[in-house]
Amino acid sequence: MNRIILVEDNDRLSKMVSTALQKVGIELDIFANLAMAKHALEAQEYGLIILDRGLPDGEGLSLLKTLRQRSVTIPCLVLTARNAVHDRIEGLETGADDYLVKPFAMDELVARVRALLRRPSDIKPLSPIFEDITLDLHNAQLQCGTQSVTLAPAEVQILYILMRSADTTISRTKLEQGAWGLNQAVTPNALDVALHRIRKKLSTLGSQVVISNTRGLGYAISKKSL
Repeated sequence: MNRIILVEDNDRLSKMVSTALQKVGIELDIFANLAMAKHALEAQEYGLIILDRGLPDGEGLSLLKTLRQRSVTIPCLVLTARNAVHDRIEGLETGADDYLVKPFAMDELVARVRALLRRPSDIKPLSPIFEDITLDLHNAQLQCGTQSVTLAPAEVQILYILMRSADTTISRTKLEQGAWGLNQAVTPNALDVALHRIRKKLSTLGSQVVISNTRGLGYAISKKSL
């Protein structure tokens, strides 16, 4: 689960951060204000938030404060041009996990992000289990008994969302946003193709788990009916 969210209104900096992180296999969604970031965080799960303090519609720490009050423990790296000690203390006391003062070396940002992503998370397990399948998020593997198959990144995201809410119908839009992000355009049949591949892999493994489609509502993962 290497998709993260960057909340930064400097377009040039956002592009530099995106390029640097994508080189090490980390995908990110970029938002320039708090309102868009709040919507994104409600729509899907992220492994990390990189948060600028000075945003057009408010103080970045206000978003972090709200998340911590709701017991959301997503790791947070705060970016800011404010380098006074009391500013750093304020960020850490609000709930930031790390603090990086602008300007910074991009290599250092990447190193800090990777370190935060390696930390154990209280939000989700590394290997969600449903019925006879286990999803190994770290190695992108789907396991059933002694057998396993490799999953594409989008397939991992889709299965994770479905397994986290097993027996519950998940909308097509939420699955698309979870698999490819809010900023990336996808072809109309991309989700259908990914689901077809997942179903085929479940069948190959001999799993009793199926993914069903309720027309107009979405998809759900459940145990195969006898």
